[in-house]
Formats: sequence, C-alpha cells, structure tokens
Amino acid sequence: MGFGSIWHWIIVLIVVLVLFGRGRVSEIMGDFGKGIKSFKEGMSEDTKSAAPPAPQAPPAQIPPAASAPQDPAATQPTDTPAQH
Repeated sequence: MGFGSIWHWIIVLIVVLVLFGRGRVSEIMGDFGKGIKSFKEGMSEDTKSAAPPAPQAPPAQIPPAASAPQDPAATQPTDTPAQH
C-alpha cells in the first residue's frame, strides 16, 4: 500500500467528505474551476492587448563643436592632493 494506491485515495476522499460534507466540496471545486477559467481569460486578454513595440529611430548624432576652444582647466581633475 503505497502513497499512490487506489485505497489510499479512497480513504482520503471519505475523510474529506466527512469533514466538509458533499455540498461544501462541490462548492469549493466550483470556485476552483471559476478561478482557473478567470485566470485563463486574463492571460489571453494580456496577450491580445499587448501591442508590438513601435520601431525606434536611431539616436541623432551630434557633431563635435569644432569652433569652440576647449578649456584645459575643464579636462584636468580638480581633486589633486596638496603638495607639501
């Protein structure tokens, strides 16, 4: 008599029916079925409503400013250790 034997499941079914009653088990299974149906409908709505992303244009390249002189102080680090 293993865990998957038919007698094990018959005993479990009898215990569940005694504890909850036939009407309550039927109600629980009906609610479970409604929940699964609602979940499937929600998943199908998500896939239908998801529009494919619009193609994006490549970013515009900004040419370097050749006429503006570069400030040498701006390219040097400002946090230099103090000399003794």
